[in-house]
Amino acid sequence: MTEKYVYDLARATPPMRGLLGGKGAGVAEMNRLGVPVPDAFTVTTVACVQTMKNGGEWPEGLADRSARAWHGSSNAPARKLGSGAEPLLVSVRSGAVASMPGMMDTILNLGISDDTVGAVAAESGNERFAWDCYRRFIQMYGEVVEGVPQHGYEDALSALKQKRGVAQDTDLTAEDLKNWSKPSSTSATSIWAASGRQIRSSSSTEASTPSSRAG
Repeated sequence: MTEKYVYDLARATPPMRGLLGGKGAGVAEMNRLGVPVPDAFTVTTVACVQTMKNGGEWPEGLADRSARAWHGSSNAPARKLGSGAEPLLVSVRSGAVASMPGMMDTILNLGISDDTVGAVAAESGNERFAWDCYRRFIQMYGEVVEGVPQHGYEDALSALKQKRGVAQDTDLTAEDLKNWSKPSSTSATSIWAASGRQIRSSSSTEASTPSSRAG
């Protein structure tokens, strides 16, 4: 049954929408047509159904298969999660056979952290971009994985804009976003404390470690 739980992008043969979901099947089709897409793997709808039937417990073999797919799905071997030189950033997207926009969870920039944000800034040549990536990861990880209410982030960001006298998120500087994103910042601490959780600067690597239980 393990083979049905995880499909590497290169081994997925469209059409497989019922097994890979809409997003997974779409990426597989683009790859088949020669569209340049990043390496990827999809945890199948079968694995999702089995997990729900097991009360949140992953089916046997899924953790090992996911770990093998994870370590074998990068086109750039030099890039590693947590690397301070060339960090690997990953998008984690949920999908279904039939879904509506805005109904599925997403975590972007998995792999960014206190240890890697500097490398992202250096490689992109844009410090503000790097800290905005970190801010977005913290918000998405908090909402999807830790169950932190979305309004906490939005309220904190609105308060920061008001304090800085600006109207748009894009008006905030790299320093503003840096101070907002650091785990020790007043904004981050207050948001997570309100939810009864504790923010961890290592959340990027922890979220990527396969577990036998769905989080």
